Amino acid sequence: MRWGKVFYIFFTLMSLTTSAGFLYENTLFALFLAGSINMVSTVLKIGVRNILSAELLAGSLVADLHLIPAFFAMYFYQADKLAVGLVIGAVIANVYTLIVSMIEATKEQEIF
Repeated sequence: MRWGKVFYIFFTLMSLTTSAGFLYENTLFALFLAGSINMVSTVLKIGVRNILSAELLAGSLVADLHLIPAFFAMYFYQADKLAVGLVIGAVIANVYTLIVSMIEATKEQEIF
C-alpha cells in the first residue's frame, strides 16, 4: 500500500465532504474548514508523480480557486448565495478529481 496515495485520496474525500457540509450548514467556519482541508490536499498532490498527476493537481487547484473567493465573499460581503455557488463549483472539481483518481487506479493496475 502506498501511504502517499492514501493521504491525498483521504484529503480529497475530506475536502469534498466538508464542502458538502457547508452546503448543508452555511457557516463561515464550515467554509474555512473546507478551504483549509482542500489546500492541504493540493499541497499533498504537488509531489505526486503518477500517470494523471497533472489532472489531479489541476482539479484540486480549481477547487481552491473556488473556495478561497467563496470565503472572502461570505466574510467581507456577506454574499451567501455567491459563496454557495462557488462551493458548488468546488464540489464539482473535487468529484472530477475523485473520478480521475479512480481512472488512474485502473490504469496503474493495467500496467502491473
